[in-house]
Amino acid sequence: MAKYAGEGGSVLDSVFQALADPTRRQVVERLTQGPATTSDLARPFDMALPSFTQHLHVLEQSGLVTSEKTGRVRTYRLAPRPLEHLDTWLAAQRARWTRRLDQLDSLLYDLKEQER
Repeated sequence: MAKYAGEGGSVLDSVFQALADPTRRQVVERLTQGPATTSDLARPFDMALPSFTQHLHVLEQSGLVTSEKTGRVRTYRLAPRPLEHLDTWLAAQRARWTRRLDQLDSLLYDLKEQER
């Protein structure tokens, strides 16, 4: 997992931490449709704007989103790079478990054949 290490810890750690919260996951899902302003992102949630902007800050710190301020309006965009790291890690885990389950399947098949 060292290849995912970044300043202040691992990219994966910050992505998992950011995605651990359902509000932040919903924001990420919304941003897959395209950029959105702070107020557009906050609208569906029943919380004070300062509380909601803390969620956006966590997402930005993790690298999952970027923002740009024009005048008084801040617009957020999804940044896919950390998700690519997550996908790579998950694919490696999936491959490891598939290999282990295939080995188990082969062992069970051999044991069954020996019983015959």
